[in-house]
Amino acid sequence: MKIVVLAGGRSTERNVSLSSGVKITNALRSKGYKVALVDLFLGKDVQDTEIDELFTTEPEQEDPTKISDEILTDEKINALRPGKSKALFGSNVLKICQAADMVYLGLHGEDGENGKVQAVLDLFEIRYTGSGTLASGLAMNKKFSKEIFQQNQIPTAQYIVADQVELSASEIPFDFPVVVKPANGGSSVGTHIVSRELDLAAALKDALKFDNEALIEEYIQGREFSVAIVDGQVLPPVEIVVTSGWYDFEHKFQDNSVTHFITPPELDDSIQKQMQRLTKETFAALGMQNYGRIDFLVADDTAYVIEANSLPGMTPRSLIPREAAVVGISYEDLCEKIVQSKLRIYEQQNNN
Repeated sequence: MKIVVLAGGRSTERNVSLSSGVKITNALRSKGYKVALVDLFLGKDVQDTEIDELFTTEPEQEDPTKISDEILTDEKINALRPGKSKALFGSNVLKICQAADMVYLGLHGEDGENGKVQAVLDLFEIRYTGSGTLASGLAMNKKFSKEIFQQNQIPTAQYIVADQVELSASEIPFDFPVVVKPANGGSSVGTHIVSRELDLAAALKDALKFDNEALIEEYIQGREFSVAIVDGQVLPPVEIVVTSGWYDFEHKFQDNSVTHFITPPELDDSIQKQMQRLTKETFAALGMQNYGRIDFLVADDTAYVIEANSLPGMTPRSLIPREAAVVGISYEDLCEKIVQSKLRIYEQQNNN
């Protein structure tokens, strides 16, 4: 079986994706799959007759454990590719994907998770891991996913949507502190916890650099958890404990002494069951499939859904491999399980 692992791309989370891509590639190659690792944006400068040579079982030599904490701008990403083209798909990407039995999407961030890539692959009848076009877009757009949470009685933080920097506290129907974040995005890029009105404009200005809309959310003071679901199996929650600051981009991906991951955490059984139930309900409400991750804050014995992740990170510090390990699923088995689960979904669709 031949698999393309698509990583990189044009997202602010490009470096995170490249780390996931190398680790996923090595995991699948260790299982005997012939895998080609392809950067979505850079592509491969190869002739048609050379494409088959990209698929190999030899491990990548790059070190996937080191992730730059630089948030890449469009200018810096564009400079990586010769010529003036800014197209999301690099040279020969589609041809290489068409030569595979499955594409493993190791992409993170807006252009990888918002449904654009999924829509193109659908048009070319190329099979891929993760959720489909619509569900990916809904999960990535926090405004739309919040509306769906509310329609389905899924507890979530209060919020308003802002499209400009100038906004007064009187327009926010809840008290400070608040959370400001881009409507589309991930890995806490452009996200700020704002304690006073004086700092609101600066936070909105930064969030709106990454999208044309921002969410202002009620700040929930509570314990932070994440719960993954793979092939219908809800995995044990992981608790994220940050002893200094909060769980921002740097705390997510850099080795440090202040971020701790506890799996399984000490947790009342009723709260754990509540999060497991809400994970399934959120997954279903958004139309997600194959696998994903739901993030929670727990306060006063209530679990609040913060957001859904349709392509969770698979880096050395990511959460879903930690949860899988608790129930005896290795990283390599997890990657294979994701591939085989999506293959069954395609087979079921073909039989209907």
